[in-house]
Amino acid sequence: MNIDLLDWATILNNLVHIAAAYLLALPVAWNREREARGAGLRTFPLVAIASCGYLLLAHKAFGESAEAQARILQGLITGIGFIGGGAIIKMRQNVRGVATAASIWTTGAIGGAVAFSRYEIAIVISLATFFTLQFMSPIKERLDANDDDSGDETLES
Repeated sequence: MNIDLLDWATILNNLVHIAAAYLLALPVAWNREREARGAGLRTFPLVAIASCGYLLLAHKAFGESAEAQARILQGLITGIGFIGGGAIIKMRQNVRGVATAASIWTTGAIGGAVAFSRYEIAIVISLATFFTLQFMSPIKERLDANDDDSGDETLES
C-alpha cells in the first residue's frame, strides 16, 4: 500500500477516539485491579477500545445508516454481556463478580459513547462507575455483614 494513499486525518481521528476510550476505562480498571478482582488493568481498557473500534468500523463501513449501526450496537451490547457473565461465580448461596460483570458492561458503553463522539456521556459513565465501585463498597460491606447475621443470601462483587 502506498503511504500517500493513507488518510492521515482519519487515522488521527480514530487514534484520538481509541485513546480516549482507553483512558476513560482506566479508573474502573484501576479499582478492579486494586480490589484483586479477576478483571482489571488489562481487561477494561481492552473492552473499551474494542467497543470503540467496532463502532468506528461500523460507521466507516455503513455510514450514517441508523439501522446498520443499531444492529452492530445490539451485537456489541450482547457480546459484552456474555464476557461479563464469565466474571460471575456462584458458590452455594454466594454470588461473586456481579459488580465486575456490570463494570465490564459499562466499560463497553464508555467505548461506544466515545466512538459516537459523545465524550460527555463517556466521562459521566466512567466517573459514575468508578465512584460507585470505590465509595459504595464500604456501605455494601456493612450491609453484607448485617445480612450474614440474618442468614440471608448475599451478592458479592
